[in-house]
Amino acid sequence: MEIENASAGGRGALSDPSKSLAPHHRSKPSRRVDTAAHSRDPGGMSPRHSPDVRLGGETYARAGQRRRLACMQLTHLATATLLALSPALQAQQAMPDPQMQAVLDELTVLNGQPIALLSPEEARKQPSPADAVLKLMKKLDIKGPEPVGDVDNKSVKLGAGHDIDVRIYTPKGDGPFPVILYIHGGGWVIADLDTYDSSPRALCNAVGAVVVSTAYRQAPEHKFPAAHEDVFAIYQWVLKNEEKRNYDATRLAVVGESAGGNMAAAISLMARAEGVPLPVRQVLVYPVVAPGNMTSPSYLENAEAKPLNKAMMEWFATHALATREDRRDPRLSLLMAGDALKSMPATTIILAQIDPLRSEGEELAKALMEAGVKVNQKTYPGVTHEFFAMGAVVDKAREAVGFAAADLRAAFGTKPEPSGGE
Repeated sequence: MEIENASAGGRGALSDPSKSLAPHHRSKPSRRVDTAAHSRDPGGMSPRHSPDVRLGGETYARAGQRRRLACMQLTHLATATLLALSPALQAQQAMPDPQMQAVLDELTVLNGQPIALLSPEEARKQPSPADAVLKLMKKLDIKGPEPVGDVDNKSVKLGAGHDIDVRIYTPKGDGPFPVILYIHGGGWVIADLDTYDSSPRALCNAVGAVVVSTAYRQAPEHKFPAAHEDVFAIYQWVLKNEEKRNYDATRLAVVGESAGGNMAAAISLMARAEGVPLPVRQVLVYPVVAPGNMTSPSYLENAEAKPLNKAMMEWFATHALATREDRRDPRLSLLMAGDALKSMPATTIILAQIDPLRSEGEELAKALMEAGVKVNQKTYPGVTHEFFAMGAVVDKAREAVGFAAADLRAAFGTKPEPSGGE
């Protein structure tokens, strides 16, 4: 076990709901109606209120969405006010290093609106950190994207009756190669395969592996557990299609960033519960670990950080989760997986210092270690959430990719592969 710059914070007792991990066997929330339930969730629907019931010219569901948005706006304003008035609450957010600051400056110039104040449709149109990197690359005359041997776009039809897009990156060489299932971030609501194109390219070359980057159904159109079910289905598709893609499915790892990091770990839990072969290693890059707990030290330090802050995480949870009980599902709240953590594969956890999710990533590393799992965790100073894909302009991103690649190559039993061109 190696931990660099890891928190020494404690971990609460873990329950063991691991037997409920199967993605197709979720218990349904109670349909009993009472006035207390309505007072707890003013935006929720009861059996008496379908989405089509109209209240003063708007549907009941739309009225609930409007009230929830108003609550989030007030929470965002209150947090900003408290931090401004009380230096003690700020807990001294760290300063970005010069390369990271250059990216943040470009993101500021792109003039995106606060996602926590937008609808999902509006949020999906906002500039991303990837856009800021491209802008900085152009300014510095850096060519991109990073070339690989081949890139193939494919649509996979799942048994549930819908298609999921995947993008398959293949390195130069003869193969058969090891294979990585890569899962992008975006809080289960925003972003796509294009937004997260840099990380799969970098991993493809650094590891010498085929990388299957997968999309998934997004919220609020498809709430939890839709995305988790999709990525687990694609994981099984990867296991079954090695002959068509020149890779060795016995050397399969999962890598995910942010919400994708959460789903990468959930794949291991679901594979154990379903009797499916586990990945040989999982790499979790600033994963979402505890969406129901936003009071950790890193949340206090980075409540107003960019490009990810507390208000955004609250907004993601509001749109992604179907019920309050979802926050206790071990596929989302990984620390609630109990004894199921003992069967996790060897794990690499990569964290950023200036990130609300840092503390929970450190807690997950500790929990896995206590469960007997081999863990290699590193927190990179002076960088923010989303830094991992910024290798073209941020040195620590290249270091982090190298850190992950070394663990993946060891798991695969391979040596570094030279970079290739498309």
